[in-house]
Amino acid sequence: MDYLAALRLFVRTVDLGSFSKAAEDRLVKISTVSRAVAGLEADLGVALLDRSTRRLHATEAGLDFYERAQRILADVASLREQITSLNGRPQGLLRINIPGAFGRRHIIPMLPDFLDRYPDIRIDATLTDRTVDLIEVGADVAIRIGALPSSTLIARRLAPHRRMLCASPDYLSRHPPVHHPADLAAQSCLRFPLLQPADHWQFAKEGEQLSVAVSGVLAANDSEALLDSAVAGLGLALLPTWLAGREVKAGRLVPVLPDWEASLAPGDRAIWGAYPTKRMVAPKVRAFLDFVAERFGRPPYWDRETAGD
Repeated sequence: MDYLAALRLFVRTVDLGSFSKAAEDRLVKISTVSRAVAGLEADLGVALLDRSTRRLHATEAGLDFYERAQRILADVASLREQITSLNGRPQGLLRINIPGAFGRRHIIPMLPDFLDRYPDIRIDATLTDRTVDLIEVGADVAIRIGALPSSTLIARRLAPHRRMLCASPDYLSRHPPVHHPADLAAQSCLRFPLLQPADHWQFAKEGEQLSVAVSGVLAANDSEALLDSAVAGLGLALLPTWLAGREVKAGRLVPVLPDWEASLAPGDRAIWGAYPTKRMVAPKVRAFLDFVAERFGRPPYWDRETAGD
C-alpha cells in the first residue's frame, strides 16, 4: 500500500463525507478510495470511519488519525515546496479563490498577462462570494474584501477598499438634493442586507461620525445587481469604488456626498491576499500577489477612475 497516497484519500474522505466525493476530488475510482481506507484500517487494527450513516463520519480513533494525517501531509507539502522553491521559479498549479464580481472585473482580465509572464503556472480559479476554508478546499491563495476575521491565514494588504455614495443623473434630477447624510431619510436607498442587517450606513468627516438609517424600494444580496439598479435610476447606492468606477467615469453614475467617507460597517477597509500559514510562501503564490499588487497600483486604478484621472 502507498501509505502517503492512502493518507491523502482518507483525509479527503473525512473532509467531504463520502467515498464518491473524495474519488471525484482526487480523480480516482471509488473503489480505490475504499480500498485505501480499508487498508489503513487493517494496518492499524481499528475502524477509522463510521459507515452506518448516509454521510461517513470519523470514529474517535479516526479523528485522532485524521488530525495527525493532516499534519503529516502539511509537512510533506511544505517540504516539497521548500525544495522546489530553491530554483526560485514560479511553477505548478495555482488554486485561487476570488469573490465573484471582483474576480470578473479585476482578476480574470489580468490572468492572460500573468500567465504570459509565468508560463510554467496553471490556474484553477474559483469565483464565489462564500468565505471558504482555504485548507479544506485546497486553495493556495484567496482574495478577500473588507474586514478580515481573526484566523490562521496570513494576509497581505493589496489595496484600500473604499465605498462611494452614488446615483444616476436621472434619479438625482427627480429627487431632492442630498447635502448631508441626514438628507438620506427622504431618499430611496438601495441596500445590501447581507452586509448591513440593521439598514444603517456609516459616514465620517473631520472627526464627525454618523450612523444613518436608510430605506428604499430595493434590497439585494448581490453588488452587481445594486449597481445595475442604481444606473437604472432606482435609488442611491453605497458601492465599492472598484465596482462603480467605470460607471462614474462614463457618467452613468454621479458621486454624492464625496467629502464624506462612507461604509456599510466598521472595518470595511481593505482588499487582501490571504493564504494558509506555511514555513515558506510558494513562489507561485508570491508571484501572483506581487503581480496583482503591481497591476492595482497605488492608488488602485479604479480609484483613479472615480477621481476623474
